[in-house]
Amino acid sequence: MSDKNSEKFMRLALGLAKRAKNRTLPNPMVGAIVVKHDRIIGRGYHKEAGGPHAEVIALGEAGEGARNATLYVNLEPCNHWGRTPPCTDAILQSGIKRVVVGMIDPNQLVKGKGISRLRKNAVEVESGVLEDECRKLNQVYIKNITKKMPYVIFKSAVTLDGRTATKTGDSKWITSPDSRRLVHNLRAEVDAVMVGIGTVLKDDSSLTTHGVASFNPLRIIVDSKLRIPLRARVLTDTLRKRTVIATTERASKRKADIVTGLCGRLIFLPSNKGRVDLKALLLKLYSEGICRLLVEGGATLGGSLFSGGFIDRMLLFIAPMLVGDGIGIFEGSGLSRIRYSKNLKDVKIKKYGKNIIVEGSL
Repeated sequence: MSDKNSEKFMRLALGLAKRAKNRTLPNPMVGAIVVKHDRIIGRGYHKEAGGPHAEVIALGEAGEGARNATLYVNLEPCNHWGRTPPCTDAILQSGIKRVVVGMIDPNQLVKGKGISRLRKNAVEVESGVLEDECRKLNQVYIKNITKKMPYVIFKSAVTLDGRTATKTGDSKWITSPDSRRLVHNLRAEVDAVMVGIGTVLKDDSSLTTHGVASFNPLRIIVDSKLRIPLRARVLTDTLRKRTVIATTERASKRKADIVTGLCGRLIFLPSNKGRVDLKALLLKLYSEGICRLLVEGGATLGGSLFSGGFIDRMLLFIAPMLVGDGIGIFEGSGLSRIRYSKNLKDVKIKKYGKNIIVEGSL
């Protein structure tokens, strides 16, 4: 059971960790504070992958004052060599008397080993302080390290009656220009954006940040039979080398050779009921460094991801319009009873221009 003092300093450590948002992956966001006689004498946070860890920076700032002090850190200190030495070495060498940890690191290389080593060397350790907040901060890292898959954000624009398009497939434009700019900014915060071939055939979107940011994510097209037009934007624009097509053995070899020449990357994956095996695709993407994935696919891709339980976060842009019969968010993923429904957690609702944004975790 943590006291208010522990929670106060842990919140400060979390605040430091947040300064490195979107810069540490595949590593977690970590902040550390050294406290002696209720006074902060050292601060640090992990700024980028490969750089010094938060604990080392905080202890360095504290210097000799760290002896018999308390270290607050939102994630268990590591006890193994990576690109940097083990943080437990630095802690033991500093003379720290007590360590307060927010959560145990789910990484199997760490998972309890850091805490165990500290305790074996007479360092008092308290864990689980503000654990829910610590887990929420590093939810992307947790998904990555435990499932070996990217953290999947599914974004969709819908009408008040839950349609992503009319019955003829028309969807331009459900959302306002302001909301579309927000999505362009969101693309700049992920490693890759993914759509199904149906979206490419219907919209021929460039899937870029449209100049709102200098970074453009990798573009992934799920296309089991390689139906993509050779004149599609993602195969012909200046960023075509950042396009990856995920397909199956059903693809034409001749067209596969042509597409490879245009975009440079074709991934052949097993099929599942005639479609690209999404689990195999997600495992492959993470193995190649994709930690955050934004899915803007239509009802077919969305339905498959929903049925497979692969979506981590939903982002719905709701427009004040009605179209009646039309296309829903998820195809082929209906449940038989309301009691089986999946409820969003940590729901945030806000008005953005003419649209309402509903965001939450699954």
